[in-house]
Amino acid sequence: MTVKQALVVAANIETKILLIRGQKVMLDADLAELYGVETKRLNEQMRRNIERFPEDFMFRLSAEEKAEVVANCDHLAKLKYSPTLPYAFTEHGALMLGNVLKSDRAVEVSLMVVRAFVQLRQILASNAELSRKLVALEKNYDVKFKAIFEAIHQLMAPADPKKKRPIGFAPWEKK
Repeated sequence: MTVKQALVVAANIETKILLIRGQKVMLDADLAELYGVETKRLNEQMRRNIERFPEDFMFRLSAEEKAEVVANCDHLAKLKYSPTLPYAFTEHGALMLGNVLKSDRAVEVSLMVVRAFVQLRQILASNAELSRKLVALEKNYDVKFKAIFEAIHQLMAPADPKKKRPIGFAPWEKK
């Protein structure tokens, strides 16, 4: 795989990571495409090595989850008419698939998949940190902005009708 192909694959991987049942996963069809095998063969290897795929490495989607994924992800439209329910693989399951497929491409792609999951985790962590900082700033500035709002309200208040100033410029008047 050339460097250019590797960059394209890496960018493509991030778009295929889905959030299902509160976990970041990739579907068997997407992984099969990345690994360069048929989905049927990928699942066949998984079943032959089922002891390497505990529940926290993969799970099968329900019919409702499949319908939702197909409706929300354009690239998975081909699954709409598939009679079988797809498997979802976590980061560890995707890496294990690379091990059971035993090809050079599978090893390369599994490393890219893991890197994509790690990068996604870093992005989410930085967003959480940014959110915490924003909340802290809002709390800090509420007190400071209160004084500004009070000054604005005073400026917006109507002038005292008893204190009318004559129209025109009077340079001798001091404020």
